[in-house]
Amino acid sequence: MKWKVPLFKSYWDEDDIESVAKVIRRGNYWANGPEITELEDKIAKFVGTKYAVVFNSGTSALHASLLAFGVSKGDEVIVPSLSFISTANSVLFMDAKPVFADIENKTYALDAEDVKEKITSKTKGIIPVHYGGIPCHDINKIVKIAKDHNLFVLEDAAAALGAKIADKKVGRFGDATMFSFCQSKIITTGEGGAIVTGSADIYKKLKLIVSHGKNKGKYECLGYNFRMPSMNASLGISQINKIDKLINKRREVAKYYNSKLKNIKNLELIKPPKDFLLVYWIYTIIVKNNLRNELRKHLLEKEIFSKLYYDPIHLTKFYKEKFGYKKGMLPNTEKFCDNSLSLPMFPHLYKKDIDYIVRSIFEKMER
Repeated sequence: MKWKVPLFKSYWDEDDIESVAKVIRRGNYWANGPEITELEDKIAKFVGTKYAVVFNSGTSALHASLLAFGVSKGDEVIVPSLSFISTANSVLFMDAKPVFADIENKTYALDAEDVKEKITSKTKGIIPVHYGGIPCHDINKIVKIAKDHNLFVLEDAAAALGAKIADKKVGRFGDATMFSFCQSKIITTGEGGAIVTGSADIYKKLKLIVSHGKNKGKYECLGYNFRMPSMNASLGISQINKIDKLINKRREVAKYYNSKLKNIKNLELIKPPKDFLLVYWIYTIIVKNNLRNELRKHLLEKEIFSKLYYDPIHLTKFYKEKFGYKKGMLPNTEKFCDNSLSLPMFPHLYKKDIDYIVRSIFEKMER
């Protein structure tokens, strides 16, 4: 189906094309060229961390990080259920158990108090998610809890590159942070991810894990082929060079949405706390009075793509069958997932298209 307004469009320009073409024309080092180090340096500098390592996906980056933190069979890692499924799956890759904690209702990220309740003698770490480009409200509390219990904090900031609280960017709170660069994210390499960290030890481990445990031609440990190709990295370099422009465009789109939707009946807009800068990977609304599914159906009829970000992980078929999870165990998460809807969002979404979306919502919600 061809959509009048798709959920997302990847932003690109001629600089992106030329950046990739330059690597192709070079005719060699397509797999491990100088672009890898250049992109890693640019990411670390942008976030304000000492180190960055790029990967072929955000999922690979999570997997590698858990290996670097020494997660193993029998360990537990606390995660939210409101996330892309790889947040929890990456823990299972280690033969460890993801333990779900509930979310708070300000930024829809892990609730520090519930995290504290879920800690056991088997807990190894915590993975807070910065939902949709919104900094996690309780991140400082979670970091303190982790320190008090000798746990690692791995921030899942897949969609939050550039988000910050006051002057501190996401990526500088925990022990390491994952960013995703798949096609719809703040910047893209087509598919890819990165880990940033201030720890030299974690950095060295990640550099081994990403490429078969190889260091200066010698294989020192078990590793994986998690490498990002040079062509993807070259696209990432071009994209990160304009990241401030891309974030500002997303924020302008969100500001226009807010101005048009703020007074529509049965809608609630996400209001970030003071000093929180959102990068708006997605634009999510809360639909009241059990009208979410009707609204989504109406938008589909209008050829507007909207999406549920996300179905709660603990209620997916796999997790219910594996762990016996049932509805009701995470009330805040389940309520949010039952009532939220993400509207089209990308940097070059035109005002005329937003106006069409808003008119379509108004038709349904104000009848």
